[in-house]
This record gives sequence, C-alpha cells and structure tokens, in this order.
Amino acid sequence: MEELTPKQIVEELDKYIIGQDNAKKAVAISLRNRYRRNLLPEDIKEEVKPKNILMIGPTGVGKTEIARRVAKLTDMPFVKVEATKFTEVGYVGRDVDSMVRDLVEESIRMIKNKKIEEVYEKSKILADEKIVDILLPYPSRRKTNYPFEMLFGSIKDEEIQDEDKKSEIQNKRKELLEKLRRGELDEKIIEIEVDDSYNSTIGLFSGLGMEEFNINMGDIFGDILPKKKKKKKVTIKEARKIISNEEAEKLIDMDEVIELGIKRAEENGMIFIDEIDKIAGKNYGAGPDVSREGVQRDILPIVEGTTVMTKYGPVKTDHILFIAAGAFHVSKVEDLIPEFQGRFPVRVELESLTEENFREILTKPKNALIKQYQHLLKTEGIDLKFTEGAINLIAKAAFLINEQSENIGARRLNTVLEKLLEDISFEAPELDCKEIVIDEEYVNNKLKIFTDEKDITKYIL
Repeated sequence: MEELTPKQIVEELDKYIIGQDNAKKAVAISLRNRYRRNLLPEDIKEEVKPKNILMIGPTGVGKTEIARRVAKLTDMPFVKVEATKFTEVGYVGRDVDSMVRDLVEESIRMIKNKKIEEVYEKSKILADEKIVDILLPYPSRRKTNYPFEMLFGSIKDEEIQDEDKKSEIQNKRKELLEKLRRGELDEKIIEIEVDDSYNSTIGLFSGLGMEEFNINMGDIFGDILPKKKKKKKVTIKEARKIISNEEAEKLIDMDEVIELGIKRAEENGMIFIDEIDKIAGKNYGAGPDVSREGVQRDILPIVEGTTVMTKYGPVKTDHILFIAAGAFHVSKVEDLIPEFQGRFPVRVELESLTEENFREILTKPKNALIKQYQHLLKTEGIDLKFTEGAINLIAKAAFLINEQSENIGARRLNTVLEKLLEDISFEAPELDCKEIVIDEEYVNNKLKIFTDEKDITKYIL
C-alpha cells in the first residue's frame, strides 16, 4: 500500500472496470486510510475505525468487481456474501458469524500458500530423495524387491558390508536421481503411500452444519484416530507433485500460519455484503418478511465491532472493512434501520451503463469480452476480428435489450456475444477459414436489431 496512492488504485481499477469513478474513489480512499492507520502510534491506531461503504446501483454495473479487484490488487483477504442467506434465529438460513469465519479461512489459506511457495523448492528436493528411496532403497531399508530394480540389478542385504558395493549403490542412486530431475522417468508408474483424507467417523458428521457451531470434526477426531495411509499407483511426475506438497506441509509452521492469518483478517480483511436491499423494509406484521429487520440487527454487531469465535480462536471485527451493496429498486436506503445506516457512513451511487459504456467494456479493459473470445478461438487456429461498426451494433443491442426488458447491466453483453458467436464456436474445429471478420451485416443478421427493435428480446436467450 505504500506504493499505491489513491490515484494509482483508481488507475489500476480503470484497467478492468469502465466508469463508476465515485465508487472507485471511495474504495481507494478507504484502502489508503488503512495504510495511514498502520503508521499511527498504537494508542491512536486502535481508535481509528474503517469507514464502511454502501454502494447503491443496479446489477451488473461493477459493484462486486470493484471490491474483488481491489482485494486482488492489495492482496487482502476477501469474501463475498449474500445478505439474503442470513436469517433471524428460527428461520432457515446461515448464522451471520459465518461471514467472519469464511474470511479467516480465506486469510489462513492465503498465508499458507505463501509459506508453501517459500519452501516448495526445498520440498521438491525432499520429494526426489523419497522417490529414489522407493525405487532403489538402501538394503538396510529394504522390505521387498521392487520391480524397478531390474534397471540396476538386485542388491542383497549382505552387500552393504562391502565398501565397494556401498559406493556402487550410491552411484546408482545418484544416477537415478539425475534421471529423475531430467524428467526421463516421468511416465514410469510408481506406488506411493498417501494420507487417506476420508474417515468414516468424520464423514458421518459431514453436512450437518457443524461449521455453524465452530465444530471441526477433523479436529475433534484427528488426535484420537490414527491417520490412515492408502497405497496409490501414479506416474513419477504425479508422485513428485503429491510428495512435494506433503513435504511442504511438514516444513511450514501451521501455528504461525494461523496466527498470521487471524491478524491479517482482523487488520486487512474485507467483507462484501451483496443484496443488502433485500433485507431492507419496515415490517410490523408477521410472516416471512419479519426476519428482514432481524437480519440487520444480527449483522449490526459484526459491522460495529465484536469478537467472533472460530475454530482457530477469537477474531475481532473492529477493523475489518465492510462494503454493502444493493440496487434499492423497491426499497430505499432509509428503510434500513438507523443503526445499520450509521455503520456505513460512505455512500456512493453507481450509474446505469450507457451505450458508450457498453462499447468501452467490449474493447478497453484488460479482460475485455471481445479479447476473451478472440483468445478462446485462437486455440482452434481461428483469427477472430471485429469491425468498429460491428462493435457499435453489439453495444447498441445490449443497451436496447436492457432498456426493453430487465436491466442486468454489463452481463447482458455475455448473452449478446454468446448468441452472436454460437455458430462460429460450434463449427470452429471443422472450419477451413482461419480468419473470420465480424462486420455490421453479420451482427445485423444475427441480432435483427434494425428489423424489430421493440421485440428484439425474442432473438436473445
């Protein structure tokens, strides 16, 4: 974050998301404030709380994408949850604490992956040595003759007493190790022992919602029940991967990983709560809708700052950044309870996408849809090109359909392009023509946007 100023964050987001400058600016400021907070003295640092953000705008305009891209850019733990999945006690739904537990799991996974990357080269060396032990063990470790020994001749137990034989065995093992590292033995089949992750006792309890009670059956029975091993025949190439992963797991300190994971979730975690408008609405009667305000009150302490118990220990939510989002077509922001509104002081309204926005989305971002289709068809040897007029018509079609039916934002472009290119995608492997140009005539014939604009939706699935 030291190198990322708010302007630079917005510039990075501009590479993937078109428009929505206010939302990008608000998120960039929140992230920079996190960095500033970390530079403060401890007594003041604890008092500075994150300014949570409420994004208001229709579906498909980039609310989730902004949060997801920012999390990826700054390498922070990030989870997205749907507010409608949480319901008040007594109704079917998930416990609100689960969003924090999911964040901690994600944070620990990220730390663990980084630690494994740091030791992976060492684990590969250990894996190679283990494979050599399986293929050509020292006689003192020998239990049964392995068929692979035919490459090097059989070695008897008494031969270990002979120094010359010892040297010969070591040379053969060295030769085998070099072949292994050069990849000459990759396709040979080898039998290895791996941990049997499935345990019938643990499996019995799976699917019973134990995670909602912070109960991990694997943790409970892990120390009581011995770890089972099972034999598996795989190629040496696959065996190196499996054993390298096992060795890497042994080389990292999981207690340190958990400690760092919890700290990172507490200090740098981000939770995106979508569909927040679906739990807004003032109800004074009974029925299913009575749980709406209850859900808000359940989420409130998490957002305000509390301690949630997880299987890794207590986790404080005081400095987790929360971003809530909703379309607010039917309900209004004012329909949320005042306490809930107060915990989201930064409000940004996202604009509906224009025809020009659609045109830019098709071509400008790094992950632009047209670029994606071009890369996909390139795998079949087809060079797909679009004329400027064709791109304009595709953007117009998407905009018109959103206007005449449900407005699903940029997602409509997926529907339009799939319909436009379905014949080419279907026939691609058999096509002799290796260069295809999508022009205005092709788009017009496929989408019929000029023949019947009012009823265009019947041409789009």
